[in-house]
Amino acid sequence: MNLLEETIKRVESFSEEELRAFREWFEEFDARIWDEKLERDVRAGKLDDLATRAMEDFKKGKCTEL
Repeated sequence: MNLLEETIKRVESFSEEELRAFREWFEEFDARIWDEKLERDVRAGKLDDLATRAMEDFKKGKCTEL
């Protein structure tokens, strides 16, 4: 059995309280990983084109307020 399969079996055996705590931890973990990737992409310029197009659309009045 590989690590993922082992982890799934362990998670499936959690009590309600353990599962709640695991969910909270995983949500925070997943958000942190997402934020770190987004920051790397921004620093690498991967979003520059998207930002430029958005600003051009804004200047042309193609945007609506939320």
